[in-house]
Amino acid sequence: MENHVITIDNRQKITVTDVADIDNFDEEEICANLKEGGLLIQGKGLHIQMLDLADGKAVITGEINSLAYKQKKDKGEKGILRKILK
Repeated sequence: MENHVITIDNRQKITVTDVADIDNFDEEEICANLKEGGLLIQGKGLHIQMLDLADGKAVITGEINSLAYKQKKDKGEKGILRKILK
C-alpha cells in the first residue's frame, strides 16, 4: 500500500494524493478511487478544481462536511471518467 496524503484548508479546500479515478461527483458528493480503496467526500457546492490522474492528485473546493473511506472496488469496475476518456 502506497501512502496518500489528505490536506484540508479551513474546510473549504481539500487536496488528495494517490487518486486513481473519480467514480461520480456532484455538488454534494464526490467519490474518488484511491489506489488502495475509495474516499467519499461530502459537502455543499463541491467543485473539482484540479484533477491530475498522471500524478494522482485532486484538489476539491467547496464546503467540506465529511470524509469517509470506502472498500476497494473489484478490478472489473471502472470509474466514470475512465469510461468517458477511453
